[in-house]
Formats: sequence, structure tokens, C-alpha cells
Amino acid sequence: MVKITGVTFQNAGKVYYFAPGKDRYEKGAGVIVDTARGPEYATVVIPYAEVDDDKIIAPLKPVIRAATARDRETMIRNRERKPEAMRLTQEKIRQHGLDMKLIDCEFSFDGTKVVFYYSAPHRVDFRELVKDLSSVFRMRIELRQIGIRDEIKMIGGIGACGRECCCATCMSDLKKVTIKMAKTQGLSLNPSKISGMCGRLMCCLSYENDYYTEAGRSMPKLGSEVVTPEGKGVVVNINMLKMLVRVRIEDKKKDLVTYHDFPADQLKFRRGKEKEEKDEGNEGEDLKEILD
Repeated sequence: MVKITGVTFQNAGKVYYFAPGKDRYEKGAGVIVDTARGPEYATVVIPYAEVDDDKIIAPLKPVIRAATARDRETMIRNRERKPEAMRLTQEKIRQHGLDMKLIDCEFSFDGTKVVFYYSAPHRVDFRELVKDLSSVFRMRIELRQIGIRDEIKMIGGIGACGRECCCATCMSDLKKVTIKMAKTQGLSLNPSKISGMCGRLMCCLSYENDYYTEAGRSMPKLGSEVVTPEGKGVVVNINMLKMLVRVRIEDKKKDLVTYHDFPADQLKFRRGKEKEEKDEGNEGEDLKEILD
């Protein structure tokens, strides 16, 4: 087991582990940590914990110290520089006629480097752009291409549920989401119903997938034959939240068809092996490509 302190560098960002040293920090406190690009300001989300050796990349870099008021002022000043930096860079992109969309930028804590995040449909030759930006900002310039899901995580937005996107508020990591999750939960496979702002499968499909997967093992399949306390019938609907099954029962002698709801544990049916889905790996594919 390794002792760690977990920090993030941005809201709802990925949690990174650092060696805590002798000091203890409160959750939400600002700290200065040693990173590959030098000292950086971070926020503590895990004050102190012990994790397995296989969950870290040794050796852990240390938490240097608690952030001071001057450190917080530096961090705020770097954030205030962002709007003007974005405006100037966008002008340079237009001047060079580059087919790229500027998403965000981030100044290093020590002010020696600025990273610009962008998206583009193909590879962009931005060598001349970097030269212009270097002359303007007088510091190291890095341009980093990101995907559509990372773009929405950075800029945020309102989802179909009326709340801000999960990836921008409460998800530290983008989780794997597959079309199988939508099928397991009995959702419509209409792309407009199960896609997020990024055009990919909604992250929230993964929230209840474990429950629906487990519940599905105790439920019969639609169209299958079951034995009920009132006789044999065919399943026409299932409700995995209430664990109820609607069954159509035909009485040929009386030429009568009735529909009854039964708890799943009152039914007898053949439990077939769950077949593997070929679409398990469709993590980042466009919905239209998946469903066509």
C-alpha cells in the first residue's frame, strides 16, 4: 500500500496522486505540487489515503507545500489572462487560414508556458502559427488537439435532462459507454434520444447499467413463453425497476385473451445464456454509424 494525496487541476478534472509528505491538507485546500511541467496549483480532493501499488505510477511526485495567498493571486491572474489570449490566438488562426477550432487555453503556474487546446477534422500544420504566438506571448507555446468528448468536458453545456453535462461537473474521467448499455436498459435506439451534446452516447447510460444487467438475469425475454400461477403465457412487457412482467394468457376454450402483471419471482421460464454483443467496443463511435 502507498500513501497518497489526491488533487485535481480543474473543476471535475481527473484525480492525480501525489506523495503527501509530512503535512496533512484539508479537502478543498489549495496546494503546490511538482509536475512534469514544473510547479502547479492544484486543489485537494483526497486529503490522505492508501492505495494498492498497482494503481500508481512510481515514483510519486510530491506535494511541495500548501498554497499561500500569493499563490492564489498568481493562479487567478493566469485565469484572467485567458480571454485576451484566446482572442489573439483566434485572430492568428484566421490570418493563417487554418481549419481548426480553438477550445481553451491554460497558462502554467510559473508563467513560462501556455497550452492551447483545439479540435480539427484532420491534421493541422500549425508551425507558422506557433512562431507568431511565440513572438506575441514571449513564452513556450504548445498546441494540443482533443476529441469531441473532451471538448464538451471543457466548455460544458446543458444536456437533454436540463442539467449541466455530467462530464463537466461530476465526472473526473470519461467512462466507456457502449450501445449495449442502451439495449440492456430497454431504451430507444434513436440517436437523438441517447446521444449527448458531443454526438456520442450519453455518459449517464453507465450509471445504472450494473443494476439493469443484474436485474435482466432475473427477467424473461420479451416474446418468450413463461409459466404463471394462472397458466402459460407470452411476455409482452417487462419493468425492471418494479421487477414486474406483463404476460398475455390465451384461453382457447373460451376464446379469451387476458393480460396480467406478475412479479418476476412468481414466473417459471428458461434462463438462456447471455450472448455477447459485438458492439461492446463502440466507445467513441458516432451513434449514426453504430445504428446504421
